[in-house]
Amino acid sequence: MLGMTDWNAGAFFAALLAIVVIDLVLAGDNAIVIAMAARNLPDRLRRKAIIWGTMGAVVTRVLMTIGVVWLLKVPGLLMVGGIALLWIAYRLLTQSDDGEAHGAKATTMAAALKTIIIADTVMGIDNVLGVAGAAKGSMALVIIGLLISVPIMVWGSTLALKLIERFPVTIFIGAAILVYTAMHMIIAEPIARPLWNSIPGLSYVAYAIGFAVVLGGGWAVSRRRGSEKIAE
Repeated sequence: MLGMTDWNAGAFFAALLAIVVIDLVLAGDNAIVIAMAARNLPDRLRRKAIIWGTMGAVVTRVLMTIGVVWLLKVPGLLMVGGIALLWIAYRLLTQSDDGEAHGAKATTMAAALKTIIIADTVMGIDNVLGVAGAAKGSMALVIIGLLISVPIMVWGSTLALKLIERFPVTIFIGAAILVYTAMHMIIAEPIARPLWNSIPGLSYVAYAIGFAVVLGGGWAVSRRRGSEKIAE
């Protein structure tokens, strides 16, 4: 029932190790998003946002894992997800310290959870496809992979939040990681592969543009807002 009939111990633990590595690499992005979205919440709500945000991410991953075969057939899915993640990275980067992002309050639990779950759903595509591939049809390994991702995201979010509070520049580092993830999804989109292959080095140019637009735009907005506060 769990797809373990033809597995031996060596193959099982090899696949499990692959899943752990995938979770360590990909769940880190989710942890950064959770921390960045929760950073403007009151102290009493931050821990709750991390826990509920992680639970929401796990639920969306379960649903995506169930439909992973269907997801693989959706044309343009990675590209749309990558573009959405670029926008989320920009929004998180330009969210001001007083909790306003483009005029919308971002200091409520509902607003933080909305950002977390949407971002985690987008980024979860990579994680789900990676884990499903490593599990080779074993639902037991898929479940173990989901369970492993929970403590990684909770611990990682808590650590990232502390770093953001102590070193504000961490926000830009976190945004850069999200931009890299987003551009990787866009470049990996099968329907766009002929475009990237048509001109040598075009994918690297796309990465550079993504970083310049999101990080450069975010820096410019932050600087302008800082100047406005000083003027006031």
